[in-house]
Formats: sequence, C-alpha cells, structure tokens
Amino acid sequence: MKLFYREVGAGKPLVILHGLYGSSDNWMSIAKKLSCCFHLYLVDQRNHGQSPHSNSHTYADMVADLYEFVKALKIEHFYLMGHSMGGRTAMLFQSTYPEMVEKLIVVDVAPWSYHPEDEWFRFSYSEHVRIIDALLSLNLESITSRMDADNQLAQFLPSITLRQFLLKNLKRDGSKFYWGLNLKVLEKNLENLLLGISINSISASRVPVLFLKGEESNYIPKEQIDLLKKYYPNCECVTIRHAGHWLHSEQPDVFVSEVEKFLSVRKDI
Repeated sequence: MKLFYREVGAGKPLVILHGLYGSSDNWMSIAKKLSCCFHLYLVDQRNHGQSPHSNSHTYADMVADLYEFVKALKIEHFYLMGHSMGGRTAMLFQSTYPEMVEKLIVVDVAPWSYHPEDEWFRFSYSEHVRIIDALLSLNLESITSRMDADNQLAQFLPSITLRQFLLKNLKRDGSKFYWGLNLKVLEKNLENLLLGISINSISASRVPVLFLKGEESNYIPKEQIDLLKKYYPNCECVTIRHAGHWLHSEQPDVFVSEVEKFLSVRKDI
C-alpha cells in the first residue's frame, strides 16, 4: 500500500508513526522542533489520514506498509518512533527488520501482548468501543459545521480534548462531511490491535530503545516498568510528568528534549 506522508527537515532519517485515530498532521509541531537535526518522515498509516483504506488492519499489515514505504524512498537505515498503535507497529517492524532500525523510540505503549481477560485490556477495549460507537453514531448528513458535530459527540464523549482530537478526522467535501478514518474496519480489528504483538527477543536485544511514558497514563503501569528490560535489555524508560497518553502534545518541549538526548543531538549554543 502506498502511504501518504509529510516530509520536513534535514539530517539523519527519523520516521514517525502516529497512534489509533491519529495522523501525520498531529505530529507536525513536534517535527518542526526536530527539523534542524533530522530528516523527518511522518506517515499516515492505513485507514487513517490521507492514506488508502483497506478491509484489513493488522500490525503485520502496517509493518508491510512501512517496509514498502522505506524501500520506495530508499531509506536503508533510520531512527524509528511510534506512539501507541504506532509504537507497536514500530516494535514489530524492528523485530522483523532489525538491520534497518538504528534506534527505536516507543511512546506510551508496552511491548507485551495481553490476554482477553486482562484488566487493562477489558478497560481499554470498552473505552475504544465507546469512542468508535460515538463516531459512528454521528449523523453526517445532518451536520452543517464542526461545532454541530462537536455538540452531537458531547452527548457520548464529555472530554473536550478528546473530541477535538477525534474531530481532526472529520473531513469536508463541499457541503458534505465524511470521516477520514475507516471506522468500520477499525472496529472490526479493535480487539487484536489492543491485544498487542509478539516480538523476536533476539532482534529486540540488538537495538537501543527509549520508552517515553506519560506519568498519568497506565499504558505502561509504573509497577511494570522493570519488565521492559525483559523484552529490550538495551532500553531506558523516561516518565514525563504532568502528561497522560498524548504526552507529545501535552508536554512537547520536554518530549522533544528527551528525544534529542536519546538520539545524541547536540544543539549549538
């Protein structure tokens, strides 16, 4: 699949993968802060943003898409960063093509897979079902503005911040609104997306990894941080204070500083 992407900056290639319901556009402000030191490629993953829709949406699909993307652009060795769903895609890509990824940054998601009876899985699954149901319930033919859409969604999703993030996926063609997200396919694949991935421990042991965790997020529980070393012996985990799951938008300056530090960037004073 030929993915849509945005490109900015100059230097060592750094590929960034967004999370569920996200897009490359969500990462432009971060990319601009890093553009002095890196050649950034911000990818829209399948069924998101401006990339094509497909009836399949698995981590294996997204790894294959990314491989096709970097090969088409002749990017042989690069840094790779992913948030949430994008973080799992990044980990599985590195596990599959370890010779291509020089350093890996995983943003607020764990490397382990879950069991359907796991407490975190059940909570997360119910929350995502609630989100997708709310988006699918929106009567696109009746709305005349984004404010109108927001008012309808507010009945189901009280968080203004969450609604603003989700409504970035609401597109307009003339007077008609439509979702950039392939919601039906995401709904169908939601369980497997949340259950996670299985990575190759031999490949994982070869790469330096930075896990960035939001202090107020439970995607990587505090009591399980030490387990990261079981999967990635050469890893470190940095907790960003006063931030939740979307730490890159909540604490962008701290986030960029940690990325630059890990990738050994020295700025001229």
